[in-house]
Formats: sequence, C-alpha cells, structure tokens
Amino acid sequence: MPIIGSFAAGSAGGYGQRKGGQGPYTASYLVIAGGGGGYRAGACGGGGAGGYRNSYASETSGGGGSTESTLTFNPETVYTITVGGGGAGAVLPGAGVKGVDSSISGSDITTITSVGGGTVGTNSGDGGSGAGGCDFGGPGGSGTANQGFDGGDGAPSGGNTGGGGGAGEAGNTDGQGHGGDGLSSSITGSAVTRGGGGAGNGGGATRPGGDGGGGDAPSPSGNGGDGTANTGGGGGSGAVNSPNNGGDGGSGVVILRIPTANYSGTTTGSPTVTTDGSDTILTFNASGSYTG
Repeated sequence: MPIIGSFAAGSAGGYGQRKGGQGPYTASYLVIAGGGGGYRAGACGGGGAGGYRNSYASETSGGGGSTESTLTFNPETVYTITVGGGGAGAVLPGAGVKGVDSSISGSDITTITSVGGGTVGTNSGDGGSGAGGCDFGGPGGSGTANQGFDGGDGAPSGGNTGGGGGAGEAGNTDGQGHGGDGLSSSITGSAVTRGGGGAGNGGGATRPGGDGGGGDAPSPSGNGGDGTANTGGGGGSGAVNSPNNGGDGGSGVVILRIPTANYSGTTTGSPTVTTDGSDTILTFNASGSYTG
C-alpha cells in the first residue's frame, strides 16, 4: 500500500505557500512627516519641512544625516504606515500648527518616526525642520537631528522674517526669508525632491519656498503659499503689510521598496504600487498597512 504524505499549509512545496516564499527580507524606506504651517501676516516666518528619514541606497537623511539601516520584514507580520498631515497656516488671531509625524511600526521592528515640521507664533518653532524666526532678529526653530535643518533667523530690521528649514539646508541659505531646499531621492526609480521649507515674508519682494514643496511668501499682499502635498513642504508666511493668512504645510509620504520576489501583495490604504528593476515600490500618500 502506498504511503500517503501530508503537507503543512505554507510549507515549501505545500498548499498555501505565500507569494515570494518564506523567511525574512529587507526593505528600504523613505519616511517624511507633514510640514509646518506658515505664520500669518506680520512678524514671523515660514513653516519648517517635515522630518526626512531615508534608508535607500547611499542617499542621505535630512539635516545632513547619513543613510539609515534598512528594515527586516517577516512574513505574516503587519506593518502599520502612518502618513502625517500638514499643519494649518496661522489665521488671525492664532498661530500656525505644527506638522504631524509620519511613521512605520510593527511588532518586530523599532518604530521609524519622522517629526512634523515646526511652526511659529505661540509655538517654539522646533520640528523635523525648524520654522523661520520672527523679525528684529528672532531665532529660527531647531530641526531634529538627522531629519532636518534649522529655520533661518529673522533680520534685525522689521518686516524681514526667516525662511523655514528644509531637509537639505537651513532656512535663509539662499537669501533672507528663502525656504531651505529639500533632498532628492530615487527610491521610486526616478529622482524627486521633497522636504522644502516655507518662505518668510519680506517688505518688498515675494520670497520663494525651498525646492521640494516649500510654499512661497507673497508681497505686497496675499496669503502664504501652501506646501505641496506629499512632500512635507512647509507653508509660506502671509504678506507682511495686510491681514493675510499663513500657508498650510504639505502632507507627508511613506515609501517602501521591497524585492519583488518577497512582495506579499497584501496592503491597506490603497498605496500606489509600481516596479523598478527587481523591486516593488509602495507609495503611501495616506495611512495604511503592509503585511510581510
């Protein structure tokens, strides 16, 4: 009589085997928090970009930080993706709102958190990248180590506020009130710059937000420009000479790059799924999850 064998579900060669086979595998990430809101018309500057953490290839993290270590994912483990929203720009008589943190978490990994961008007014201005300082020499907010740069100081003279810090440089680097530039990443297969700081207002000229989604600061009138969605860009401050609102910070983004041979295909939150070479890329523009 022949011997009848049996197979455990999910075992090699048996029924129920997951796509890509068994065992842990590595995943690269880019995690950007929401940008801070810009200040309303008057005395303070642009919002800071959201914190920027990157583990892809040899690309750097924000604030001059080095490339981070990749994550190790395990089959059947759920990894929660949180995408932070941008902070609201200041509206009279209030202050702006700090950007919201973005993160990747799971039961078997250390949570990766990027800090929301800073804003000014009744807030400290500190964040992933710092907000621009107030006029008459007000200091810019501090960025978070390995995530973003400081905001620029306000000028000693009135009506010249600081630019918000970006992932790639401090506010005011390219001129008084200019937002700090962000960083370029090719984690999706093509180079995209994200994490620009919002511009601070000035008495006589429109000032630009940082490359990578930072909002402009108009002159002589108008609301501050919004940070670009899913870049973590800071909001620009409103024009100095009339009661204009600050721009909103841009929402963040979380991107995972996974070997296609290991990709499970199980997600929530409707990420955009693309491929590049032998890898599958998940771009989360809103919160969701990935099951390894």
